[in-house]
Amino acid sequence: MRTLLFTGPGGAGTTTFAAAAAVRAARSGRRTVLLSRQEPPVPGLDQVAGLEVAVVDGQATFESLWLPAAAAVATVVPDLTLPPAGAVVAPPGATDVALFARLADADAELVVLDAGPPEAAAALLGLPAALRWWLGQLFPPGVRALGAVRTAAVAFGTARRGPVDLALAAVPVVEGLLSRDRLADPADTAVCLVAPPRAGGGARLRSAATVLGLHGLGASAVLSRTLPAGPDGAWWAERAAEQDAVLADLGAVAPVHPVPEGATAPADADALAALLDGFELPAAGGAVPAAPERQDGGWRLTVPLPFADRADVDLTRWQDDLVLTAHGTRRCLPLDSLLRRCEVTGGRLADPGGPDARLEISFRPDPAVWPADLLPADTPAEERTS
Repeated sequence: MRTLLFTGPGGAGTTTFAAAAAVRAARSGRRTVLLSRQEPPVPGLDQVAGLEVAVVDGQATFESLWLPAAAAVATVVPDLTLPPAGAVVAPPGATDVALFARLADADAELVVLDAGPPEAAAALLGLPAALRWWLGQLFPPGVRALGAVRTAAVAFGTARRGPVDLALAAVPVVEGLLSRDRLADPADTAVCLVAPPRAGGGARLRSAATVLGLHGLGASAVLSRTLPAGPDGAWWAERAAEQDAVLADLGAVAPVHPVPEGATAPADADALAALLDGFELPAAGGAVPAAPERQDGGWRLTVPLPFADRADVDLTRWQDDLVLTAHGTRRCLPLDSLLRRCEVTGGRLADPGGPDARLEISFRPDPAVWPADLLPADTPAEERTS
């Protein structure tokens, strides 16, 4: 496992548990990076042997990139007045891009990623697929071929460099970043969900599990801060009963590790690491995505979507992509070379609402693009020759 991702609603302790896991991993002898959007809850963690702390600031990262980008733009559009780095406003999503880039460049055996609330984690997880999709839409093969011709023409002095060349020059930069995506292989990424044992916690976690499934990931564990044993009394008994019921609900998502609530926040690395006493960090990530399965004259592709209901899921096909939407999160799943030559014949959500909920999408060979002699024998003759 190369990446351990923590996510949970605000106030649940996500940043604290991520920092605790990073300290424990470093002390076990693994070169570890703790990556977050905010400062760790305990100062001095960068003094722990084997641990690097990296805090990403989207505004600062954008400013550092602005000067060389502005200089390149000024050479091709000299009449354009560009603001200095100290006056630019980072665009929406800049922090996600900066976090993804820092994750891609991390030189460590393990990166513990504090991904923040589930909505922020979903945006980060969806970023690589979104970048690939936009590259395909804005820079299809024909445009990239034109870019190669223009590059040669500029080099030989038969054309002047223009704004389109700047855009084309960004393509290999983005492709290089995507080639280093540490989240690309689910087997290398484990996810720990963090949730308070209060009413509604289970529902929020099930929604998060559905979105994780959409991105090919699954939850390895749930961490939950629990009340210590309390005095007798109706209030405490009622609160403890609610906690027990919610913990049982959380256990449907992944194994739960209760963390007793302390009287004070951890003050140093030792106290931080002690929070996770008895908790074994996940040693592996999720399952390898399933390949298309042969069935009845066609194929079936299965996408795990734990706890999804039929009303939460939407499916369509756009060219060589399957466009999946679950709980308002959308992902374009590129089809492999086999399924690109097939038609989508249907989709069904099996075991809806449960932990084994999955979207089963069926395909059959498209006679218009599939050689007739390779069509399955059980395809009707009129379809083979149409």
